[in-house]
Amino acid sequence: MTTPDRLVAWVAADIVALTLRDGVLQVALVKRKAPAARGQWALPGGFLLEEESAEQAAARELAEEVGLGIGAVRLEQLGTYSAPKRDLEHSRRVISVAYLALAANLPETVAGTDAGEASWVPVEQAATRRLAFDHQTILTDGVERARAKLEYSTLATSFLDSEFTISELRAVYEAVWGVRLDPANFHRKVSGTPGFIEPTGEMRRGRGRPAALFTAGSAQSLNPPLTR
Repeated sequence: MTTPDRLVAWVAADIVALTLRDGVLQVALVKRKAPAARGQWALPGGFLLEEESAEQAAARELAEEVGLGIGAVRLEQLGTYSAPKRDLEHSRRVISVAYLALAANLPETVAGTDAGEASWVPVEQAATRRLAFDHQTILTDGVERARAKLEYSTLATSFLDSEFTISELRAVYEAVWGVRLDPANFHRKVSGTPGFIEPTGEMRRGRGRPAALFTAGSAQSLNPPLTR
């Protein structure tokens, strides 16, 4: 019985970094200046160094290519992408471990290392671009993961300041889900979900009617979940 040839591959880390800017869900993209896929837009990422884990490489690449300092965002593993022909520009098979990064009010991108440009791009616009390798698939998966997490977790509050109004929380859901929500129904659902939000007892006063301020509660998951 013969032993099949064992695969020798390079391992990369790619990142779907999402934030809300001007009320719009946006993703960090870089224009590559490395030989492979030079000049194409792509997700930030790169190959693992000798002493790195995939997560450490993802954090380093975010810092180097986009200017997001290590520790600025929390990374969650999204998936592993290992199709044999996902990267035809390298001489060896490339397997990517993809991560999702979500945070509020992330700073302007700053291109570095092998990124010629770096930019926050509205997700709807990024979806129409021809991204390098299989990054369009990874982006689609990352956005869907973010949308699903808003259904069953308290993630939405991480896009907001420490104190926020129900309207601001609803705006997060509308931006990420890409839908309009009924204000009264939304208010009833979130205020009736144990541990999701807690009233501060303070009001935000402006030109219009004062709005009650809330802060994130102690819950990490939503039961019952919010549905799109």
